Parts: sequence; C-alpha cells; structure tokens
Amino acid sequence: MAFNHIPVMAEEVLAHLNVRPDGMYLDGTLGGGGHAAMVYERLGSGGVLIGIDRDTEALAAAEAHIRRTVPEGRARLALIHGNFHDARALLEQAGFASSPSGVSLNGVLSDGARLSCAPLGGALLDLGVSSYQLDARERGFSYHADAALDMRMDASQPLTARDIVNTYPAADIARILRDFGEENWAAQIARVIVDRRETAPIETTVQLVDIIDAAIPKKLRAKDGSHPARRSFQALRIAVNDELLPLADALRDIVSLLATGGRLCVIAFHSLEDRIVKTAFRELANPCVCPPGFPVCVCGRQPQVRLITGKPIKPSPQELEVNPRARSATLRVVEKL
Repeated sequence: MAFNHIPVMAEEVLAHLNVRPDGMYLDGTLGGGGHAAMVYERLGSGGVLIGIDRDTEALAAAEAHIRRTVPEGRARLALIHGNFHDARALLEQAGFASSPSGVSLNGVLSDGARLSCAPLGGALLDLGVSSYQLDARERGFSYHADAALDMRMDASQPLTARDIVNTYPAADIARILRDFGEENWAAQIARVIVDRRETAPIETTVQLVDIIDAAIPKKLRAKDGSHPARRSFQALRIAVNDELLPLADALRDIVSLLATGGRLCVIAFHSLEDRIVKTAFRELANPCVCPPGFPVCVCGRQPQVRLITGKPIKPSPQELEVNPRARSATLRVVEKL
C-alpha cells in the first residue's frame, strides 16, 4: 500500500512556522512526509530539515516523497528512527549537541555533509495515528478490517494490543479504556474480554469488535452514529504506543531546543491530546506558582513562550471536503521567548 499523506492544515502550519531559508526545522512525526516536504521546499542550501518517526516504513516513504517533490541541491535532510518523546537524546545521538541556548548541529548527516547550524527555527508535531497506518489492515489499527491485534507504530517494540487484552487484569484494561478512550462502558468491556480469553486467546480485531459489541447494550449506545469500538481501539492504540503520558515533557523538551522566536506547531486529533497540549503551553507561557494575592512574583519562574493561538485553529470547510479525516484536528502554536 502506498504511504499517501494528506497534510492537515498545511497552509496554516507553514504560515505559523515562518520558515526561513537558512533555518533548521524539526518534523517530529514525519509520517508520509506531507508537511515535511512543504517545509523542505522553502529551505535554501543553508537550511536543514530533521525528520523523526517511530515507523520505519514512514521514514522510507517520507524520504522518497521529499526527494521526489523537491529538486536536488536544496537543504540538508536528516531522518531519524525514533520517538519525538526522546527528541533531545535522538538529536544528540545523531550529532546534534545540546546547549543552554538550544541545539546546534556539528556532525555528519546521512549524505556525508558536515555543517554547523543555529538552534531550531521551528518544530512541528502531527500527533496520533497516520492514515496509512489506519488503512494498512495488517497493522491492526482499524476496527473495520480483520487483522492481528497489533497497533504498534514501531514494529520493533515488543508490546502489542494482543498482549494487553490477553494478559492485563480486568482493572487495568478498564482503566486504559476509561482514561485513554473516555469509554463509559470500560468496566463492562474489560469483564467480557477477560471472560472470553479464558476460553481462547483474543487474536484479531474482529474478535475484539465482537466482544465490544456484546458488552455495550445496543439501546444505550452513542446516538452520533460512531462505531461502538472506536473509543476502545483508540485507547488500546494509545496504551500500546504510550502516546499521552510522556507528551507534556516532550513538548517542554522541544521548546527548550528552539531558538528565540522559533515556533512549535502541534496538531492534535482528540480531546485528550489537545488538553495536554493546551495545558503544557499555558504553563510554559505562565509558569508562575505564586499565590494569586501576591503583589509581585517571588517564585522566579519566567515565561518560556508566548501563545500565538489562544483558541485552536480548526480545518476550513474547504479542507474537510477534501479530507474528512481532518474534522477533529486542532492546531496550537507557541513562540519561544
């Protein structure tokens, strides 16, 4: 299957990144390279684009897409297999040395070039699962296709959705479904999972969908037409890939790597992600912990960013006509002080 990627709110992202031809930019969730190619196209010979993704198929597809889209001889390109949660360590391992003012490159890129650059001029995170991963039935992300219960974004990691549903206690499964999927029927679904696996292991997405279907009373299901397994599949995917718990720290880390005036753009696709992003950005913009009645700040905590977007940016109606999967997307942006 081709790794096609329709970049969500691409023009809005580019407008807020303020791409400079000689800057260094990070796409921490490279995916199919849709956003990255548009950034790369705006870089000159002195620019650098760094792409990180935990999916090796995404890295290969993104490099091919960027090379195909942008003429040779433009900016430098460095692609790294890993998780943006570990961005600082990954950049250091790739030859990027961190400093109090950010991160500078003084190493060798994949094409053998040696160069030195300023701290990051901007960074982008497009959170969640990609359209390719959803559509590749063998990855086990979709409740519409019969496949092995996998759901790993990084195929080299050991934990799969099958492991969770077949080995975790009912209380832990219920917690995952409740905390990561906001599933009202979490406890009931967890009980049915545990009952079914005593007879035989739960191996496939269809088996899990059948379990969820049996656990949720039909007359009490959501009235919005959403699939009854949607929340549970989201929750298991988040748990398998540890998407939420490290997110706030990762955002703070990436902000610390930005140059003054550099911007971080984050696209989220559900309320749990967006809530973490909003809270982290507000704390970075206003870190003071002094009691409200204090006449002056005595904690000494200084703002690290300014909020560029008060309310999140949403896709336009025109974009949703072309890409309905963008309907839940939100874009938030901060600028490093």
